[in-house]
Amino acid sequence: MSIIRPSLLRLFPHPSRLSFPNPKARCPARSIYDRCTLHRFSRLSRGICQGPPRWGFRQSHVRSEVEDIPGTSYTTGVSRKSESASFFPEKEIQGPIWLEFITSERVKVVAMLGLALALCNADRVVMSVAIVPLSRVHGWTQSFSGIVQSSFLWGYLISPFFGGVLVDYYGGKVVLAWGVLLWSIATFLTPWAAQTSLLALLAVRVLLGIAEGVALPSMNNMVSRWFPQTERSRAVGIAMAGFQLGCAIGLFISPVIMSKAGIFGPFVMFGLLGFLWLLVWLFGTSGTPEKHPQISKYELNYIIKSQEPLIFTKKNEKSRLIPPLKRLLTKFPTWALMSANAMHSWGYFVILSWMPVYFNMIYGVDLRKAAWFSALPWFMMAVIGYAAGTVSDMLITRGVSITSTRKIMQTIGFVGPAIALLGLNAAKTPLVASIWLTAAVGLKSFSHSGFLVNFQEIAPQYAGVLHGMSNTAGTLAAIMGTVGAGFFVQKLGSFRGFIMLTSLLYLCSAVFWDLFSTGERVSFDADV
Repeated sequence: MSIIRPSLLRLFPHPSRLSFPNPKARCPARSIYDRCTLHRFSRLSRGICQGPPRWGFRQSHVRSEVEDIPGTSYTTGVSRKSESASFFPEKEIQGPIWLEFITSERVKVVAMLGLALALCNADRVVMSVAIVPLSRVHGWTQSFSGIVQSSFLWGYLISPFFGGVLVDYYGGKVVLAWGVLLWSIATFLTPWAAQTSLLALLAVRVLLGIAEGVALPSMNNMVSRWFPQTERSRAVGIAMAGFQLGCAIGLFISPVIMSKAGIFGPFVMFGLLGFLWLLVWLFGTSGTPEKHPQISKYELNYIIKSQEPLIFTKKNEKSRLIPPLKRLLTKFPTWALMSANAMHSWGYFVILSWMPVYFNMIYGVDLRKAAWFSALPWFMMAVIGYAAGTVSDMLITRGVSITSTRKIMQTIGFVGPAIALLGLNAAKTPLVASIWLTAAVGLKSFSHSGFLVNFQEIAPQYAGVLHGMSNTAGTLAAIMGTVGAGFFVQKLGSFRGFIMLTSLLYLCSAVFWDLFSTGERVSFDADV
C-alpha cells in the first residue's frame, strides 16, 4: 500500500474530488484511499461497479500516473476477452487517439514496410516501360516480350513458399532485409546484364523475382507482431499503399528518367535507393515491439495486451520450420486463400505488365502518355486501399464478425474489377478507358482487407507458409496471365477478348471465396 499511495494521492488530492452518482456509495474520508478507491477500481475492471465515477481529470493524466506505479500493468479496453484487471472502464479508452496512432512507433515500422514495398514494385515495373524500346532495339515480338517480362515471375514462383517458412522461423525483419539487399543488387545490375546477353538479363530478372518473393510474407509477419487485430487492416492498407505508389511512381517517372539518362537510368536509381533503405531498416527498426529501444511503455502495453497470445508446443515449434503441408492442403480455407491470391495476381500482373502496351496499341498513345494513363490507377489503388482498411477495422470494432468482414471486402475486390473491366472493354477513347481502368484497380484494393489479412487469422503459427503457398499459386496464375496475354494479342490482334476472360475469372473467384473462406482460427495440428 505504501508503494501505490503516492500515486493515488496525486490522482485524488482530496475525497471531494470524487463524485459518485449514489450518495450512499460515498466512503468515509478517513478510508477513501485504503478501501474505497482501490475497491472501485477493481470492480470497474470487472464491469460490476454501481455506477462509474465521474472523472474529474484528463485520461492522459491518469495514464501517466498509472505508468508511474511500479509493478502494475493495465489494459486499454480494446481486448474484450481480457480478464486481467484494468484501471480504465472499457468504454473510456477503446484504443489510441488518432494523433497517438500516427506518431506511434508501429506506424513508423509500417511506413518503412510501405517504402520497401514501393521499391519492390518500382524495381519490377521499370521493365514494363523499358520493354518497348528494348523490343525495338532487339527486334523482339509481342510474345517474346511477354516471356522477358515473365522471367521475373520464374524466380517469384520459387521463393514465396520457402520465404514464408523462413519468415515464420526467423521473423520478418531479417528476411526482408536480405530480400531488399538481393533485389536492389539485381536491379542495379540490370543495365550491365542487358548489354551483356539475353541470358544474363533473364538471370538478373529471375534473381529479382526470388528476392521479391519474401516481401509480402515479411510484411504480413511484421504487421501481426506490431499491430492488434483491430488495426491490422489499416496497417496493411498503409503498407500496400506504398506498394501501389511504387508502381505508379515507377510507371510515371521512368519514361522521364529514360529521356534524360537513357533506358537504364531508372534501374540504377531504384537500385541505389534500395541500399539506402536497407541502412535505415537495419538500425532504426526492430523485429518485435519488445525489442524496440524507443517505444513508449503505453504503446508496448497496448500492443501486447490487445493481441491473442500464441502458445507453441514442442511439436508445432518444430513444424514452424517443417510445416504440415498435407494438413494445410486438406482445408478449404487454404484453397480459398490460394484461389483468391491466384486471381488477384492474374489481374494485377496483366494490368501491370500490359497496360502501357494496351494504351499504345489500342489508342495509339505514345510511351510517355501511356505510362501516365497506366500509372494513374495505382495512385487511386493506394488511396482506396487505406480507406478500405479503415472501413474493415471499423466493421470489426462495431461487432461485425471477422468472417463477414473479410467476405464483404473480398467480394468488392473481385466483383468491382470484373464490372469495371467490361466497361474498359467498351471504352472508345483513352480518357474513358483510363477512368474504367482506375475504377478496376481502385476497387481491386479491397482485396487487401480480404484475403491479404486473413493468413494471420486462420493460422497465425503458419501464416508465412500459407502466404508463401498462396503467393506460389498467384505466381503461377500471373505467369499464365502475362504470357497468355502476349500470345492472345499476337494471335487475335486485340486485348478485348482477354479482358473479357479476366472479368469472368474475377466473378468465379468471388463465388469460391464467399463459399469457403473464414475469419476464424482453423486447426491445422493433428493433435488438436
